[in-house]
Amino acid sequence: MLEIQIRPTVANDLSRLMGIDHSISSEAVWQLELRREAGQVTAAFREVRLPRSISVAYPHNPFALADDWARKSMMYTALAGQEPVGYIGLLERGTASVVYATDLAVNAAHRRQGVAATLLEAAQAWAEGRSHRRIILEMQSKNLAGIRLAQKFGYEFCGYNDHYYLNQDVALFFGKALK
Repeated sequence: MLEIQIRPTVANDLSRLMGIDHSISSEAVWQLELRREAGQVTAAFREVRLPRSISVAYPHNPFALADDWARKSMMYTALAGQEPVGYIGLLERGTASVVYATDLAVNAAHRRQGVAATLLEAAQAWAEGRSHRRIILEMQSKNLAGIRLAQKFGYEFCGYNDHYYLNQDVALFFGKALK
């Protein structure tokens, strides 16, 4: 297992974090099915295997990271040695004591080595330390790896927003109560 250090993001990290490969590949998607009947709307998601793996672009502009960093409540960087290899962006919203993880990205060469899990643990600890009651992960419906990570950590599907991202993709939200 890769030795990873987590620390709050500093300005010097940003250019390297913007340069990581933010795209993912996916073998399945969570497909939204909406049914409208008299006075009722039913939304259902089902996992659909794709005939081949697809490449999925990151839904946010990674080159706006410097501007976004200034607006985040907290942002952590994962380091392998001295090299930034991933990050998670956190945003406190409203008085509901909820933290949103709006960004979670790991360089392609360092994926499946525990980096995202370590970043998520740091985010949860930060939120708990600030007495937040809930953390919510946001991701594309095409991000099967992100969905699996959320489920592995005990997050439950708690909503969606159709046409949420600039590219019109569906956003999925997975929430977890904090201690």
